[in-house]
Amino acid sequence: MSLDNAVWLLTGLAAVVVLLTRMRLSTEQHQSGHALVPLAIVNTHTAVGVLALGVWVFYLTSPDDLVGLLALVAWWIEVALGVLILLRWLPRSGKHAADTTGDSWADGPALSILGHVGMLLGVSFFTWIVIADKLAG
Repeated sequence: MSLDNAVWLLTGLAAVVVLLTRMRLSTEQHQSGHALVPLAIVNTHTAVGVLALGVWVFYLTSPDDLVGLLALVAWWIEVALGVLILLRWLPRSGKHAADTTGDSWADGPALSILGHVGMLLGVSFFTWIVIADKLAG
């Protein structure tokens, strides 16, 4: 597989993670974990994800160093928001701590960890692609 094809494949997977996170957390009543993710964070995650995807695709179709760097900034903000979303799974202790809740998608954090750690690795790869100027074209 060529490097360009790998980048496009990971771009598609990133879009899937942004979409699935939005779908899974779009209503507070159906969220899983120990804590609810405020809809403001979910909306910001979605908006930054769509922005990152748009700028990234523009960079991939007409490589320009500045556009690539702007896309990376958006991607890293997206990763930070994803890690914040993962924090809802951290165990809570104390008398008033909420129990872990499940949802119709999964009983534990495995799906969220897979998606968001995958995004961290993918964006790290994107960073290497931009900094090392590895795109053909």
